Amino acid sequence: MKNKSYTKKCKKCSEKQIIKFWFKRWKQRYKCKSCNYIFVNKSRTKQTTQSLLWKDFAFWKQTYKQLSEKYNISIKTVQKLLDEYKLPKLKINPQEIVLLIDTTYFWDIWIMAFKDYHSKRILKYKLVSNENYTSYKFWIDELIREWWKIKAIVCDWKRWLLWGFLNIPTQMCNFHQVQIITRYITKKPRLEANKDLRKLTLLLTETDKDTFHYYLNKWYIQYLDFIKEKAIDENWKSYYVHKRTRSAYFSLKRNLQYLFTYYDYIWKVDIPNTTNGLEWFFSHLKTKVRIHPWLKKERKIKLILSLLIGHF
Repeated sequence: MKNKSYTKKCKKCSEKQIIKFWFKRWKQRYKCKSCNYIFVNKSRTKQTTQSLLWKDFAFWKQTYKQLSEKYNISIKTVQKLLDEYKLPKLKINPQEIVLLIDTTYFWDIWIMAFKDYHSKRILKYKLVSNENYTSYKFWIDELIREWWKIKAIVCDWKRWLLWGFLNIPTQMCNFHQVQIITRYITKKPRLEANKDLRKLTLLLTETDKDTFHYYLNKWYIQYLDFIKEKAIDENWKSYYVHKRTRSAYFSLKRNLQYLFTYYDYIWKVDIPNTTNGLEWFFSHLKTKVRIHPWLKKERKIKLILSLLIGHF
């Protein structure tokens, strides 16, 4: 690819054999290969350099050393300019949205994010100390106050999230439900009842609500004696023998009304049945942040927020 600098002309001899020659005091210098004349074609302000520096650092995965060599400044100056850079503010006009909500952690930093499923934009983000209903409720109410019309919410398995927004259709992530069942009965169960329950769970994304409900009841009737089987311990107290199978079944039964919200509103709103759109984005963020190890906390937070803003 031909360098753009060759299209410039020498200010002394008007030749086009121009090459970039060093970078000094925020200005790009050029050198004519014919007469060896060195000149500055266009000035570059400190603010512009900061913006380019941050873009290379955050989005093009450049290290301190690479930035130092590229801009001909010391590593300490690179760090200082990065710290002085101010992040732009989010400016999005309110509209109808389907909200994906989740919280992730970057080692010691917790980020709560709100993403629109259709526009793929991050609408809100917040640094939190942990994942809790109060924070979710506050920021969802904030979106409503800003005239966003929330058509539906897609979230993970936490019960206080599913039950917390009664006036908004709430969809539980099907992938998280599969993970819950896997945690109880493993990926390769040995018991026949667990094998059948896992096969049924994997059909979540391939069937409709009525069919899934029918086969879940059928499984319950078939293995009723199995899941109600009891034994007596050394203290003469009774207990269920297959506790994990019971927990897996009741998890499906309890969350059933939230697993098929997308199906109930299929003709009204396009609702995804997983939070994969947000989970994938978190994974992408962590990959980029991992490239810059040993960042101090303030700079790491700034990098994460910049990637959130710059995603769209």
